[in-house]
Amino acid sequence: MLLVKQELLAVLAAELDKLSPGAGQKAAFESPKVAAHGDFASTAAMQLAKPLKLNPRQLAENLRESLLAAPAYQRWVDAVEVAGPGFINFRLKPAAKQETVREVLTAAGQFGVKPVDRARRVVVEFVSANPTGPLHVGHGRQAALGDAICNLFATQGWDVYREFYYNDAGVQIHTLATSTQARAKGLKPGDALWPEPAYNGDYIDDIARDFIAKKTVRSDDREFTASGDIEDLDAIRQFAVAYLRHEQDLDLKAFAVGFDNYYLESSLYSSGRVEATVARLKQAGKTYEQDGALWLKSTDYGDDKDRVMKKSDGSYTYFVPDVAYHLAKWERGFTRAINIQGMDHHGTIARVRAGLQAAGAGVPAGYPDYVLHTMVRVMRHGEEVKISKRAGSYVTLRDLVEWTSKDAVRFFLLSRKPDTEYVFDIDLALAKNNENPVYYVQYAHARICSVLAAWGGDVATLKGMDLSALDSPQAQALMLLMARYPDMLANAATGFAPHDVAFYLRELAASYHSYYDAERILVDDEVVKLARLALVAATAQVLHNGLKVLGVDAPQKM
Repeated sequence: MLLVKQELLAVLAAELDKLSPGAGQKAAFESPKVAAHGDFASTAAMQLAKPLKLNPRQLAENLRESLLAAPAYQRWVDAVEVAGPGFINFRLKPAAKQETVREVLTAAGQFGVKPVDRARRVVVEFVSANPTGPLHVGHGRQAALGDAICNLFATQGWDVYREFYYNDAGVQIHTLATSTQARAKGLKPGDALWPEPAYNGDYIDDIARDFIAKKTVRSDDREFTASGDIEDLDAIRQFAVAYLRHEQDLDLKAFAVGFDNYYLESSLYSSGRVEATVARLKQAGKTYEQDGALWLKSTDYGDDKDRVMKKSDGSYTYFVPDVAYHLAKWERGFTRAINIQGMDHHGTIARVRAGLQAAGAGVPAGYPDYVLHTMVRVMRHGEEVKISKRAGSYVTLRDLVEWTSKDAVRFFLLSRKPDTEYVFDIDLALAKNNENPVYYVQYAHARICSVLAAWGGDVATLKGMDLSALDSPQAQALMLLMARYPDMLANAATGFAPHDVAFYLRELAASYHSYYDAERILVDDEVVKLARLALVAATAQVLHNGLKVLGVDAPQKM
């Protein structure tokens, strides 16, 4: 129905341009809030009435007459009705909705997907966990969000680059090294000589044992062989970082998440990027010295106060390397950057953007975009699960995947807005009933596959079938919902809202189940049977496409 919609919009745009030159650029169809009012709606008459000094209802009536006279409307539209103060509602003929089935079956996996434009490059930074422990469920929410947002942008023609940024030096890494060294020396949490601060999880003991055993660990970005010398703290540090990077790789692999690049914070210093960024800000006159510290004039760019860049002891505050890092993103040709981070990063947004603007590198205001998420609570048997024996203080992502499944974790963590607190119910994730949203959607896909298997024909032939038999209310509702898929994807990408995809899939699954309950598919009438098979095959394709955006499998059997 994409082509049908484009035809109808083109006619509406032409009529609006006749009323007011340029008005056609804003021609758009909306979905009526009440399905009984029609299939499409337009508020164009109410928007134009005031500047044209006309009665909106009368203007809508005039538009109605002009539209009904157009061949495209006569072919595809059953009725055009004016309601209220000037709403225009459109009721489509069944043939218009039936075109959706043909479009879906023809486009298959590309339905709703726009061609890639290599000039539109976006870098999405997510997970970015320091290599000091296993990934926790908060990282899991971030991994699911980041991967789904990457997939959404890819459907809109963006050239997407996935990046993992991590701190491979600093206080936390030193704590990791000293904790591992203490374990290697036979100490354990609670002992008199146990360091403070320290990481207390069992995984620290695992690292220490493998270090003493002189094992080699490999991760996506590094490899290191342990010396076994428990007095060599730097060797312990390098081994522990490589070990935990490997562990994180395993976590991400179990979650089916991959990255194009791992960016080291240390490289910003070793390459001179941090010093060069500070020099650039000084040269631009955007800094000043006070109380022995170097300050950024961030209030010039909307921040609530100026920020210290370099402390009196000569060390940089943590937002300075962030500015250098994002300048590097811009210089690498990424016209858009999206950061998926926890809510605790909210305070850094204004100062990072201020630094980028002050640098005078041509970075647009509002670069980068941020998607901030809340943490996740895990419930099991009605009680909150707060710790993992392996991690020592939190539930790990791998725990959650092993307790349930990759598909359940992804779908559940994507089923709410990122800034909404989420409670992950393990018992619900394991349930095989309609209360479990991922089961409900996957079951709809599997149910269709079983029907197609019982038929035994070639699905590729269905796109050429006569679809006129698809005229029942349930069939038309299902086709109209499928037609919404491309616009839903576009809006979800614009709003960084993969939860919209999850909501849509649940609605589509419900519409399919309603259709299945209303009409038998494998009937004796060949024409009717093939039309209904085409409809359900198209539904399965859209379910498959949407689940793929979320990184969730579409099983053929359950």
